[in-house]
Amino acid sequence: MTRKILVSAGAVLLAAAVAGGASIVRYARQLDDVLAEKFAGRRWDFPSKIYADSVVLYPGADLEVLGLPERLERLRYRETTGAVEYEGEYHLNADALDLHVRQFHSVSGPQPARVVRLTLKGSRVERIVDADSGLDLHALELEPEPLAGLYQSVWEERRVLSLDKVPATLVSAILSTEDQRFFEHGGIDPRGVLRALWVNLSTGRVVQGGSTLTQQLMKNFFLSEDRNLERKLREALMAILAERRYSKRQILENYLNEIYLGQNGAQGIFGVWEASRFYFRKEPSALSLAECALIAGLLTGPNHYSPHRQPERAKQRRDSVLRLMFDRGLVSDGELEAALAAPLGVSPPGSVGASTRAPYFVDYLRAELASTYPNEILTGEGLSIFTGLDPQMQAAAEEAVEGGLAELGRRHPRLAKADQPLQACLIALAPQTGEIKAMVGGRDYRQTQYNRCVQALRQPGSVFKPFVYVAALDRDGVFTPVSTIDDEPFTWEWEGRAWTPGNYRGQYHGRVSVREALEHSLNAATARVAREVGLERVRDVAQRMGIRSPLPLYPSLVLGAVEVTPLEVAEAYGVLANQGLRATPLAVRSVVARDGSVVERKPMHIDRAIPPEVAFLVTHVMEGVLDRGTGSGARELGFHRLAAGKTGTTNEARDAWFAGFTPDLLAVVWVGFDDNRPLALSGSQAALPIWTEFMKRATETQTERPFVPPPGVVLATIDPLSGALATSLCRARLEEAFLEGREPHEKCPLHPESPVSPAEAHFGTEGE
Repeated sequence: MTRKILVSAGAVLLAAAVAGGASIVRYARQLDDVLAEKFAGRRWDFPSKIYADSVVLYPGADLEVLGLPERLERLRYRETTGAVEYEGEYHLNADALDLHVRQFHSVSGPQPARVVRLTLKGSRVERIVDADSGLDLHALELEPEPLAGLYQSVWEERRVLSLDKVPATLVSAILSTEDQRFFEHGGIDPRGVLRALWVNLSTGRVVQGGSTLTQQLMKNFFLSEDRNLERKLREALMAILAERRYSKRQILENYLNEIYLGQNGAQGIFGVWEASRFYFRKEPSALSLAECALIAGLLTGPNHYSPHRQPERAKQRRDSVLRLMFDRGLVSDGELEAALAAPLGVSPPGSVGASTRAPYFVDYLRAELASTYPNEILTGEGLSIFTGLDPQMQAAAEEAVEGGLAELGRRHPRLAKADQPLQACLIALAPQTGEIKAMVGGRDYRQTQYNRCVQALRQPGSVFKPFVYVAALDRDGVFTPVSTIDDEPFTWEWEGRAWTPGNYRGQYHGRVSVREALEHSLNAATARVAREVGLERVRDVAQRMGIRSPLPLYPSLVLGAVEVTPLEVAEAYGVLANQGLRATPLAVRSVVARDGSVVERKPMHIDRAIPPEVAFLVTHVMEGVLDRGTGSGARELGFHRLAAGKTGTTNEARDAWFAGFTPDLLAVVWVGFDDNRPLALSGSQAALPIWTEFMKRATETQTERPFVPPPGVVLATIDPLSGALATSLCRARLEEAFLEGREPHEKCPLHPESPVSPAEAHFGTEGE
């Protein structure tokens, strides 16, 4: 009986062992499948990066005006005292700048790493020479600045390196401190476990771990931070499986790209490439022995040994790694002595990746991308998204908005005391391409992410008036810039209703020219012009030029009593700056995959909106807005470049606008309250100073050029009082533009060069 019981018990135990063994085998196979999937598939999520426009250096460029020192700082270039040896280094002296440009991708394609010398005269570039070939370069493109990264949840920065790109010194330093027998064990190291156990028992606390480098990789790839027996067993089993399936080289390469090496604010630094850039502004290949040891020493506790926050502790840890390497025969006496004496040499913490700059623009861009790319692609595939945003212009726009609103608060304390802050937005475009060069959607993105450039529907007021004059000055119209119109109160009857437009502050000017009506933003005169042209025609012009919001056919439309976005205004004004061609606003220029292949290249959408000669006539008149009219404050504030523009103020001064442009840059500024309360300031008082400050800075690097009259336009010097051709006796003279065949042929009757009777002279001034 006893024997039967024993036999039965043995059978049960054997069956249990067999069943347990089978379970372990199944479990191991499951882990092996997971392991294979991880190594074979995408091992990490790579955030897509949004880049600003790259800067191009050329002979004649002023490096100070371009803000090159600040650009190099933002790009994490490192100044050296001698010859530049590695990518990302530069050396500057009184007459030359040596620059080791990094390899990068741009809109124009892959750009090689190379060393160039820029010979200087003061801050101006005289010559650019390729150091290897000795050839002169007509231009040099620098890598674009990152604006933002598109992350899934955790802000991780990582760039994957192949093992042959990691210096042997750094590998030796890491293995010396983390896994000295890496190339000898099979995933777990019994000697290492016993050694750690002995050290921990001797000290009475856990001071050393026995995990191999392979075990650490398995923990980072798959497992939690829980310190329990079950996790350690799984970690050990997966390490053994990984060593059976993959080479030591593959495991080491993954480890060097996976390891966590510190924190930069909310941004995690992962992998040796990011650590090298973050701590030393260097490629890994440029690291010194002491720098390799510091990075290796961080592995035990990146934040505990942070050289930024705990420099003494970091140095002690670095030195202990150096001595470990010496004990293993990896460095000589002299190398050890020099490395121990070296300072930490870490760069100040800053953005190595893409901390969000131009946040309103990034939000706008991300919404545009979301219509094409799924979120998992944007946050995991490492796309490079190139834009036309100019970092210098963006900084100028942000500072102009911030400074302009602060100044308004100082001048008008009631604005600063409002329970809601006064707001403003600024958008700048390149009119030829439609590329967005700067976008500021409000005074403080941290307080509100509401982007007034693209989301706020506001009445444009007098900013709408140029559309009336485009319709009026067309060949089908009857007006020229010297045509006269009554600027007096009148009532416009429309579909059984009456509308009486009033001038600003109730001031009227009698008989005025079309030019005067637009330069001085006269409501009554403009409404008379629009009544003669026709509402349908005015609306058609505005829509063709880029206004997409509904435009109801009411007479008040012609004075901007509708709602549009500042982006719409910018697009429409771009037509005037671009000789009648409408360029759709462009945020994304191209999208490039991690391997450098072009995923998408956004074409420019350009079409003919209005005739070029009409665009020139209206632009020519709008130049007078700045020189003599409601925008003359720009000249008083120091902006003297050739430009055209228009002020805008709505009823009860709820909205203040200024929209203006040079041939190469257009900017629109709006100022007001989000709740639509009265601002009680005009466009020239509130918006024009912000526009002026921005344009003064933004156009510093641009060559000034005129608006060129197209074929079909005739320029004539007239007397502005009579509108006729000026004589030698006319004191006031003005160059005016006309459609060919519409130019005046008679001489000024007010200042004739031959004697006339008093009666004839008086007759010539009738109605002026």
